[in-house]
Amino acid sequence: MNHRIKVAVIQHACGQDYARNLENSMNGIRAAAAQGATLVLLPELHALPYFCVEEDTRHFDLAETVPGRTTEMLSQLARELGVLIIASIFEKRAKGLYHNTAVVIDKDGTIAGSYRKMHIPDDPGYYEKFYFTPGDQGFVPIATSAGKLGVLVCWDQWFPEAARLMALAGAEMLFYPSAIGWNPDDDEEEKVRQRNAWMVIQKAHAIANNLPVITSNRIGHEPDPSGKTKGSIFWGSSFIAGQQGELLAKAVIDQPAVIVAEIDTGRTDTVRRIWPYFRDRRIDAYQDIVKRHIE
Repeated sequence: MNHRIKVAVIQHACGQDYARNLENSMNGIRAAAAQGATLVLLPELHALPYFCVEEDTRHFDLAETVPGRTTEMLSQLARELGVLIIASIFEKRAKGLYHNTAVVIDKDGTIAGSYRKMHIPDDPGYYEKFYFTPGDQGFVPIATSAGKLGVLVCWDQWFPEAARLMALAGAEMLFYPSAIGWNPDDDEEEKVRQRNAWMVIQKAHAIANNLPVITSNRIGHEPDPSGKTKGSIFWGSSFIAGQQGELLAKAVIDQPAVIVAEIDTGRTDTVRRIWPYFRDRRIDAYQDIVKRHIE
């Protein structure tokens, strides 16, 4: 069985124009396919501005169903190019019930599955709890023509428990569509610390689980429509890492990019024989991990 697959990450700016944002995503997918990629990851909420910078009920009008207009267009493109696409949707599940949802569209254009973001932040400029209900599907890999994909979303990337549960359930790769950036008031040293931490934590998930990690981000300054803050400067830096955290491809901070790398998912078994974390886990001693705090 061939375990090698060319994966790509699309990085671009996102503005107020849905059609233009989606066009940027689709142009990136076409460019990735031209380079031989058969699996493509898009940024978080790639067809929308990052509306969570403020709390305003009018932004709920941006939500759509799954399937819906975005998945239909991407499904057509997936069939045309023969590529698997991981998209990120502001999902309207029912009246008053909304999710931040990653949708996996297989090469034949069918929806292989979805993942609803589990960890929902609520910080200045990232008021996601106002909009998104936490996911209720658990940490379950999605079966596709490219194998079992562990798909998580942005804030999920800071939690080792999520990555480990995906790995234990048989995920062969971990994917993190992201929308993360700096407060323009942060000094340069703080900016460096934040971006480095973002990269290190995700590479640590690759190492701790011996799984490739593929992560995307958007770029550019997006203003706060309310005028209360200076908005966010998204730091790009999308990357693809191998099973030992090695960088296979990386985008720059402030430019659109299509990065491509070949991944050998078969290396996971080889690396786990050398670094047998899964053999040596003390599952008899981890009961307290489910507690909020240990007194």
